[in-house]
Amino acid sequence: MTSFIREPARELPVVHEADICVVGGGCTGVFAAVRAARLGAHVALVEKQNCFGGLATAGGVNIWHSLYATDGCRQIIAGLTQEVIERLARRDAVTGSTGKAGFFAFNPEELKIELDELVVEHRIVPFLQTFYAAPALEGGRLHAVIVENKNGRQAIRSGYFIDATGDADLARSAGVACREAGALQPPTTCAKIQGLATLKEFNWTQAMSRHGPAFGLEEDWGWGSVIPGLHDIQMRADNHVFQTDVSDADQLTRGEIEGRRKIRAFLDVLRRHGPPGAQVGLVALAATLGGRETRRIAARHCLTGDELLSGHPFPDAIANGTYPVDTHHAEGPGITFRYLDGTEKTIPNRHSPAITGRWRDPLPVDPTFYQIPFRCLVQDSVPNLVVAGRMLDADKTAFSAVRVMVNLNQTGEAAGVACVLAARDNRAVADVDPNALRRLLAEGGSIML
Repeated sequence: MTSFIREPARELPVVHEADICVVGGGCTGVFAAVRAARLGAHVALVEKQNCFGGLATAGGVNIWHSLYATDGCRQIIAGLTQEVIERLARRDAVTGSTGKAGFFAFNPEELKIELDELVVEHRIVPFLQTFYAAPALEGGRLHAVIVENKNGRQAIRSGYFIDATGDADLARSAGVACREAGALQPPTTCAKIQGLATLKEFNWTQAMSRHGPAFGLEEDWGWGSVIPGLHDIQMRADNHVFQTDVSDADQLTRGEIEGRRKIRAFLDVLRRHGPPGAQVGLVALAATLGGRETRRIAARHCLTGDELLSGHPFPDAIANGTYPVDTHHAEGPGITFRYLDGTEKTIPNRHSPAITGRWRDPLPVDPTFYQIPFRCLVQDSVPNLVVAGRMLDADKTAFSAVRVMVNLNQTGEAAGVACVLAARDNRAVADVDPNALRRLLAEGGSIML
């Protein structure tokens, strides 16, 4: 039987008033705030963690993918992604200087401080360790968000809002329709692990397949990355937490515990069955389970896999990308990649060889990048709200490519600039002139093709 406690009505203090309020301080949200601030807006930035950066910092995912088209000749991504890479390079905190090799690896702890500095430099008003709680609407328009932190329940009033929560928390609670996502790609808990270099002559992936079940590990697939400046310490993402929706509080709690358990089990296999003398240690656990897929809003346009994989151009394009369709299997181990050149690769698990083929016949000329239109970020039910990040509107295939950070960073920049333009003309964000938006983005360092 469900019981209830009635909370008395009360007046909440308005602790801040801004031109634009960004809810969610991952890189996407920070970049939205910075671009708006550079255009003169007074911006508030709300983040539930103790740092900015989201999965790139608290989540431990220290990879940004290539800034170049697949031919390696044409740069297609710049803006704040490139600017932050250059800032990190000055501290020897990033590798992959040209970006043509496929990815950048960065030190996530250094990135935390770099993002702090960006926020402070641009006089953005930060609210760390502050949870979004509810929307305050009048006549279908957001006029404040209610938040909770050490100072209690408060309100932040603003003219325009950007939902960069990753799970469309603000948009959904404000009444924006969301699409049914179907079977979700499973999340992963990342960890920093030391000593894997001592296993060079040892087939630890085979040992994991053979001995993992005794430690409660399913057959799985994972990956890892070096961390600049840290000797023999890798970021590892080796175990999915299946059947977990990180936008559901109960499932998120179970998933956080299960993800950490799997990392310990992973290490126990290596310690029990690895070579004598190998010293493998846990350096750090991610502060949050890394969600790949949850809610997506029903926007003015749903980006389709056919549009993405054909390199379809959009007159309102605000982001470019090349990362392949990368679908983590929802029900069990394995990952499938689809590439712009028509090839396909499925990796069934850690130890099995990849299965290669084609998802389409060869073309005379293959596309070398794809685009994300602004229409995927906006809707008509809440006129002063725009989303930025992985809650953009895309079907399952397109989403599996656009969900990576170098793509989503650009949606943040577009959302920040769009809110400034909407405020100047006192119009809905969805009705911003896309030509003016693209022009301002280009003037601010973004690449518009």
